[in-house]
Amino acid sequence: MTASTADALTQAPVWVWACCAGLAGGVAVARDPGGRRARRLMGSGREEWWGSTMGTRLRAVLVGRREWLCAPAAVALAALGDSVLPLLAGALAIPFTRRWLRRRADSRKREKATDAVTSLCGAVAGELRAGREPGQALLVAARNAGALGSAEPEVLAAARFGGDVPGALRLASAGPGLEGLAGMAACWRVAVDGGAGLSAGLVRLEGALRGERRRREELRAQLAGAWSTVVILALLPVMGLALGAALGTDPLAVLLHSTSGLVCLVNGGILEAAGLLWASRIVRAGSA
Repeated sequence: MTASTADALTQAPVWVWACCAGLAGGVAVARDPGGRRARRLMGSGREEWWGSTMGTRLRAVLVGRREWLCAPAAVALAALGDSVLPLLAGALAIPFTRRWLRRRADSRKREKATDAVTSLCGAVAGELRAGREPGQALLVAARNAGALGSAEPEVLAAARFGGDVPGALRLASAGPGLEGLAGMAACWRVAVDGGAGLSAGLVRLEGALRGERRRREELRAQLAGAWSTVVILALLPVMGLALGAALGTDPLAVLLHSTSGLVCLVNGGILEAAGLLWASRIVRAGSA
């Protein structure tokens, strides 16, 4: 083995850690809304490719199976550390990552449904002010809103044929993020039974829903710093391993092939997981 080959093998862990850090930075930039806007303005060709049939299929596969990205990372660590422990850790991380991704997707769907209900209230109020009947206004406003969930056929049928629209709206409000439909049903019931103005009630309901959305956004912005701190603290052990590799040591060999290293690895992993769970619970309690 020549000296240049030996130097290249010695520097391999450093390059691997650098690539991992670069990928982490790329993921952070990809999640930045400003970065996404800049890419849309300057990379229209790529956006067109992503919108094509092949791009759509590839994107669906990548988005639907993102938890399997733990596998190549585990394989790389297993190859660098010459141990099967990273493979076992990667296999255990896949279901937890899938659960976390599913929870995030459900949260995004819930917020999207809440925004759709808010827009539906404003659209129905606008149609009522234009002179339409309540049932016809709901039919027109719900045509492109997508705010009624799986109960949309029942609600539209009740609005079209003079059925129990408040009851149908209340049933539809059981879906995630559709709680505002219960308020819409109450406004509809009061307007039908008491003769009150439905348009005025829907306008007030829309204002309340938009105020709740602004409160969530402000709270999310205030908690962004706390989440950043949690992420940085979680990455400190990885940065320590990368620093050790850059200094010429072999931290993976110590952690994976010695008794004291395995004890430190297990205890550190338990403390890391406990710290992340504790910090996440504190942040979630603040956002509740």
